Order: sequence, then structure tokens, then C-alpha cells
Amino acid sequence: MTVANPIRVLVADDHPLLREGIAAVLAGQADIDLVGEASDGREALECFRRLRPDVTLMDLQMPRMNGIDSILAIRGECPDARIAILTTYRGDVRALHAIQAGAQAYLLKSSLRKELVETIRTLAAGKRHIPPEIAADLAEHIGQQCLSPREVEVLQAAALGYSNRDIALQLRITEDTVKGHMRLLMDKLGANNRTHAVAIAVQRGVLEIGTPL
Repeated sequence: MTVANPIRVLVADDHPLLREGIAAVLAGQADIDLVGEASDGREALECFRRLRPDVTLMDLQMPRMNGIDSILAIRGECPDARIAILTTYRGDVRALHAIQAGAQAYLLKSSLRKELVETIRTLAAGKRHIPPEIAADLAEHIGQQCLSPREVEVLQAAALGYSNRDIALQLRITEDTVKGHMRLLMDKLGANNRTHAVAIAVQRGVLEIGTPL
């Protein structure tokens, strides 16, 4: 059965196997047409400009331009663009930022087979798709996991292996102040120790490993 006006979809993800998996799921849907694929954020923006898809599926961690910057650019040029983010983790801070940037749907990569098609249809119909449990997680992160710029600096330095004394010297604050920041940020993240705090922050997108101090 051929549909006169199928939903035109663009997928942007730097992993070919994930793009192939999405293509395989959509191939069996008469009302959905995968019109383009992009492997990084800049290519996603270029493809969007050229193809004007009805729905864009956007990974958040990609080379050249990340998904959030690509969403901001697309929504800046086309405020009506319908975008779903693709993410690995629930409660990822990057996902929160992507929703704030204008994405209207949240898709866990582990749930694509079950939720992909319905999410695309929901977005194409002008509605949002953020599961209640995900919305609750995001709301919790807004209240509890927004580290201050100074706390991020302290945690970034810890991630690079600096001691409290080294962090104090680097940031020109006292060692007691460093300890105070560390206690507060661990409480916000629900971490048991500084190593755990770094791991949580990296998983949720608060820190990028390798970012210079």
C-alpha cells in the first residue's frame, strides 16, 4: 500500500549501525519515508536545509557539531522543525539542554524498536513525546543537578587528576573552599566520592573528558 504523503524523516547519528537499524525499522512502514542520513551535526544541518524533512532524529554526541548546536541552528532557521533526540542515557544533562533548545521528543536508543515509529508519527502530528518517567527525571535534574560554574571547574580539575591543593592553586581559592565545593557538588549529584562524582557527571553530560581546565 502506497501512502500519498508519507512522513519524511532525516536521521543524524555518527554510528552507521544505528542508522542502518533505524532504516530497517522504517523500511516496513508505508507511511514513513527515510529521506536522508547524516553522520555529524554539521551534515545534519546541511541535510535539513536541503531536504526539509517532517521529522528529524538527532543524536546528541557527534563530531564537527554536536546535536544540541545542530538543533539550535535548525530551530533558528525553521522554528516549526520537529526534532526527536536520540540518547543512550536517561537523565542525560545534554538531553535536558536539547529539550530546552527546542527538541520535542526523547528517544532512548535501547527503546528504538518499540517506540521509534510511534514517536515519529506523534511528532509529525504536531505533538510532543516525552515519556512521563523521563519528564520526571528531567525535572529532577533541573532542581538537583545544576552545578554552578565554579563547581564544574572544581570537578573538571578533579577529573584531570588534580588534588584539592592543586585545584586551589589553579583556581586561586583556598583548599577549604575546594573541599566545600566538592561536598556540595557530590551532594547534588548523589555521589559517594569524587571519582563517583566524575563518573556521574561524564555519563550525564555535565563534563566532557579531556576538556582542558
